[in-house]
Amino acid sequence: MNNSAQPRPKPILSRLPEGMSAQLFARAKTRHLNAGDSLFSAGDAGDGCYRLEEGLLKVVITSPRGEERILAILGPGQIAGELSIVDRQPRSASVIAVKDCELSFISQQNFEKCTKQDPDIYRYLVNVLALRLRETDEAVAADSFLSVKARLARALLELTEYLGEDAGAGRVLMRHKINQRDLAAMAGVAREYVNRVLSDWKRRDLVTHSSSFYCLNNITTLKRYSVF
Repeated sequence: MNNSAQPRPKPILSRLPEGMSAQLFARAKTRHLNAGDSLFSAGDAGDGCYRLEEGLLKVVITSPRGEERILAILGPGQIAGELSIVDRQPRSASVIAVKDCELSFISQQNFEKCTKQDPDIYRYLVNVLALRLRETDEAVAADSFLSVKARLARALLELTEYLGEDAGAGRVLMRHKINQRDLAAMAGVAREYVNRVLSDWKRRDLVTHSSSFYCLNNITTLKRYSVF
């Protein structure tokens, strides 16, 4: 359902041309995660990066009080851990499997070998970093200026990008269990506000919910809520 949500900002190495990406991951090692497994945690050594081949990941930061904020949802073809492989700093966030995942891993050492053979990789990253900064500015603005309703609409629309199935008549079904805690962490709001807004939308038949599956019954209205 790529036409059902706002365009997603993608991690840095996801935007590399196909030839560069193939070169980087030619000697990649495979890794499997079950839903709920952690790929790595904030503060871990940044020893390489992962390309997601199948499944879904969430990028999470946690406050000292245990409050979570989901910074991004990553789908197939996207990269986890790219910042550490560029700046060699520890992981800045945790990455956890939302669904069962298959990944390819490239080590820091192999990354450096590839960039020596093709220095254009670094030049390309400079342009992408500038674009990522613009996307970050937009995300900060959304958190600062949008209402709870708008932020929740954006979170649901973002999930349809990866989980949505066309249910006809302008409806989109997400056939994967999504809890309110994760929706709150994506929207950056308290869980009770998510419950309040969803209850209102259910009464108005904008959203239906059964067995933790959500169906968005009126994508057009939710898109109107999600814009500045």
